[in-house]
Amino acid sequence: MSRPITIITGASRGIGAATASWLARAGHDLVLAYRDNDSGAERVAAEARGHGARCVLVRVDVSREADVDRLFAEAAHQLGPVTGLVNNAGLTAHIGDLADTPVEVIRQVIDVNFLGTVLCSRRAAQVMSTRRSGGGGAIVNVSSSAATLGSPHEYVHYAGAKAAVDALTVGLAKELAGEGVRVNAVAPGLVRTDIHASAGAPERIDTAVARVPFGRAGEPDEIAPAIGWLLGPESAYTSGAVLRVAGGL
Repeated sequence: MSRPITIITGASRGIGAATASWLARAGHDLVLAYRDNDSGAERVAAEARGHGARCVLVRVDVSREADVDRLFAEAAHQLGPVTGLVNNAGLTAHIGDLADTPVEVIRQVIDVNFLGTVLCSRRAAQVMSTRRSGGGGAIVNVSSSAATLGSPHEYVHYAGAKAAVDALTVGLAKELAGEGVRVNAVAPGLVRTDIHASAGAPERIDTAVARVPFGRAGEPDEIAPAIGWLLGPESAYTSGAVLRVAGGL
C-alpha cells in the first residue's frame, strides 16, 4: 500500500512538531507548513526523515488563499496526492480582557485559527473528495477546550475562533460524509508549548495548572496520538467528533 501523505500546519513547534514525529513513525510522508520558524521546521523535518518519512517544508500564511493553494500544489508536486490534513496552526497573540484587546490582534487570531482552518479544509475537500475525482482522506482540526470554557479574562476572541472550528468540523463532516473524507477535531487543554510565551505570558502554564483536574499540564506528545488515531484506518467510522484531550477539563 502507498504511504499516507499528510499536511501539518503550524508544524515547526509544539503539538505540530509532536504530531509530525508521531506520524513519521506511523509511516506517513509529511508536508510541514510553518510561518517563520525556519530552524524549528528543519529540526522537525530532520527527525521525521530519521524515521523514514519523505518530508517537504513549505513556508506559508494559512490565512492567505494563494499561500494555501501553493501549499497543496507543492505537496502534490513533490510527494503525490494528499490524503491527510492536520489544521494545527494557531495563536492567542494576547492575554487579557476583550475590552483591552486591540482589534488588529482579534483579526489576526480569527484569521489564523479559524479562517486558516477554513481555507485549508476547503482546499483539502477539493483535492480529496471522491466526487471531485480525489481518493478520499481525513482532516483533523486542532481545536481547544477554550471553545467550551470561554476563557474569560484571557482570550475570549481565541475561544470564539475555536468554537467556530468545532462547528466547522461537525458541518463539514456531514458535507463530505458521502465523498470519502472524514473530518474530526482534537480539543487540547493546557499543554506545555510556547503559545503562551508568544502571547507575552510565559508564566500561564504554571498559574493555570490549578484548574486542571489532573493537576498538571499536558505534553505535546500526549496530544499527537489522538490526532494520529483520527487520521488512521482505526477510526474509519468516526467523523464529526471533537475529541477532548484536556486532563479532565
